[in-house]
Amino acid sequence: MRLRLPEERPTEPPTGYKIAHPVLSQDGTRAGFTGVSLGGALPYGVLADASCVYGLRHRAPSRRCDCGFHCVHDRTTAEALLCTAEHRAAVLLEVTVLGRYIRFERGFRSARQRVRTATVGPCACGTVAAALADAGWGRPGWKALAPSCAGCLRGRTSVSLAGFARLAGEGLRVVAGQGAPVAVADLAAAGELGVPELTAEAALLQARLDWFQAQLARLGERGPGGGRKG
Repeated sequence: MRLRLPEERPTEPPTGYKIAHPVLSQDGTRAGFTGVSLGGALPYGVLADASCVYGLRHRAPSRRCDCGFHCVHDRTTAEALLCTAEHRAAVLLEVTVLGRYIRFERGFRSARQRVRTATVGPCACGTVAAALADAGWGRPGWKALAPSCAGCLRGRTSVSLAGFARLAGEGLRVVAGQGAPVAVADLAAAGELGVPELTAEAALLQARLDWFQAQLARLGERGPGGGRKG
C-alpha cells in the first residue's frame, strides 16, 4: 500500500522567503529575478509559474524531481544565505506560495509564486543602496544587477529602486535594507513618491550628473580635435 502525503487546504496562501539576483532585460524594459542555485539559468517575473528545469514533461513540483519554486519558512534562514561570498549581491525576497506545493521541514516547493517584497542590501562600500547597477555578469538577454549607492554608479547601467519596482510590475515592493529602510511601492499603485523615495532618486540623478560633468571636462581638456590643449 502506497502512503499518501497529507493534503493541506489553507485559508490563505503560505508565505516563504528566498534569495535571488535582480535582473534587467537587455532592452531595459523588463525586470525580474534569477535564482542562486537550481533553475538559476531561467529568470522569472514577479508572478511566475514553475517548470521542470530538466525539461521533463511532468507538472511542477513533482515528488520525484527537484523542480518547482523553492523557499524557506523562516526569514532569518534566508537572510543567513546572504552571508556567503557568492550571494552577497543577492536580494531577499518575500513570496506568496501559490498553486500546488510540497511542504518540507524547512520550506516549500511550489508550482507558482508571487514576489511581494524585495529587500536590497547595502552597496559594496557599505552605504545604503539607492539603485541596482550592472553587476558585470548575466544570462542570455538579461543583465544581473547589484546594490549600489549613488557614489559608486560611475556610469554603469543602472535603475533606481523605484524604477525596478515599476518595470517588474505586479505590485512589487522594493525596500533598501541596512539603516533606515527606503520603501518603494509600485508607482502605478502609489501614484506619487514620498520624501525617502525622492531623496534616493535625487541622489541617483546627482551621481549621474557628476559623472557626465567629469566626462565633459575630460573631453574639454583634449580639445575639439581629440588632442590635449597646450
